[in-house]
Amino acid sequence: MAAEFENKLIVVTGAAGGIGQECVSLFLEAGAELLLIDPNADALKQFQKSLNAGDRVKIHVSKIASPEACAKALDGRPGPIYGFVHLAGTFVADDLTPDNRTDVYDPVIASNLTNAYDMAIACIPRFDPDQLCRIVLTSSLAFRRGASDHTAYSAAKGGIAGLARSLSRRLAPHVLVNALAPGLIDTAMPKEFIAENHDRLLAGIPLGRFGHAREVATVIEFLCSDGASYMTGQMLNVDGGIVAG
Repeated sequence: MAAEFENKLIVVTGAAGGIGQECVSLFLEAGAELLLIDPNADALKQFQKSLNAGDRVKIHVSKIASPEACAKALDGRPGPIYGFVHLAGTFVADDLTPDNRTDVYDPVIASNLTNAYDMAIACIPRFDPDQLCRIVLTSSLAFRRGASDHTAYSAAKGGIAGLARSLSRRLAPHVLVNALAPGLIDTAMPKEFIAENHDRLLAGIPLGRFGHAREVATVIEFLCSDGASYMTGQMLNVDGGIVAG
């Protein structure tokens, strides 16, 4: 029996992060070919080396900060694309002062929302015409509830929801577009925030613990799989029950 993603090319941004690495491992186990994109050159190269997957894994170091950068990143691996998984982003607090507009808001929107839009556009002409292709975007619990100290981040992640719903209609029936909203996941990005607010945050999680990166990655794998072939335009919560419904 062939592996789920055998000979299928999946592009993963934010691939050197905690969730990204778990996604890549799962996709590799299921036979995928991969293009990994991340701005952290050392982490990305070290991760590629640890995988020992040869030509099945190509990497490209980029902040994907413009349409041109997104197109160049995809040039790192020719051939039709089956899946695009967007995990790239930053988690930055804001203080709602006038300087916040250029110091925090603009770069946070760019690195959490604009790059998703630009990458999706870059992928569209490359999607395999003979496959039911996939886009999976990453929103956040901050979109669902609003993170009081992370207003720009919350706005960006809300934009991801609208982007996924719009693209799901625009690209149907050839590309399925879904998103997920992770909650408090024990990875490097929210590590400081979790440490500073540990007891208060934990008290609000019905499952009584923080999530693990692999628990998010398995949902992403599902959304890319044949099991999700009748799902598009959806936002899935992966948050231990914080948001019900």
